[in-house]
Amino acid sequence: MTASGSAAGTPESAVLVTGATGLVGRRLVAALAEEGRDVRIASRRADPRGFDPAVEPIRWDGRSLPGPALSNLGALVHLAGEPVFGGLLTASRRRRIRASRVDSTESLVAGIAALPESDRPACFVCASAVGYYGSRGDEQLDESAGPGDGFLAEVCEAWERAALAAGDLGVRTVCLRIGIVMAREGGALPLMATPFRLGLGGRLGDGRQWFPWIHVDDLVAMIRTAIAEPLWSGPVNAVAPEPVTNAELTRALGRVLGRPTLLPVPAFALRAVLGELAQELLGSRRVVPRAARERGFAYRHPRLESALAAALSPS
Repeated sequence: MTASGSAAGTPESAVLVTGATGLVGRRLVAALAEEGRDVRIASRRADPRGFDPAVEPIRWDGRSLPGPALSNLGALVHLAGEPVFGGLLTASRRRRIRASRVDSTESLVAGIAALPESDRPACFVCASAVGYYGSRGDEQLDESAGPGDGFLAEVCEAWERAALAAGDLGVRTVCLRIGIVMAREGGALPLMATPFRLGLGGRLGDGRQWFPWIHVDDLVAMIRTAIAEPLWSGPVNAVAPEPVTNAELTRALGRVLGRPTLLPVPAFALRAVLGELAQELLGSRRVVPRAARERGFAYRHPRLESALAAALSPS
């Protein structure tokens, strides 16, 4: 699909993607290029590898982009961000996590604001995360739920506030609150699958915490839909329609891999290894995709076990 009123290959149909070298970004760029979009990627490298030669790289510093790069776009998709599970939450890592999300978004929106109104992107799709909600037990969390507590919830709230400022500039803006992405080539799933393959898999803590997830194919499709559909705006929970608990995830992963799930990981052990980040695994977020379902989004992988089987199968 192309954006409403735009034709593939025209400047108005061009899509600029930050974070294009990441797990989701690479798949998104490939899908957009396949549908005939003019795709540009913001990269710290002048010659990012592994992309179609037709994809245009634009140098950036991880924060701001030159005005011409933001001009006359069908969509700007902002996926860049420092990995959360890249080490303990030291003061320096907190600064990097916040700067890579909040500061970069503020800078991109400032760049949009500096453009003449007629030259601004038609659409701004900005990543956020289900960390917005904090840990809320069994409370069902749709997009109307307020932010939770904790560092990552605060970052997500500020991140979305920065992105939604583009709406005041006449740019349709979508904030995707992304769950744990299931994909074979990276992200959380290969890390989770390794101990299971060794026969060491088990639930985390008591296993009752809710685990919001989405298959990478559905996330890419959701981003493409957010670009193309004029009715999509505001926060959207990018999660599968059937939330599961960590215990249910454990059993499903064990069945898909044909391995036992007998060795639970005690909560104290996770806290000892991960510090404050352990709460991101032990916390409970029963997130539901009300906005996406109301707008008719069709999932390719709505159920966990089949999604795991698809994600873990050879490419």
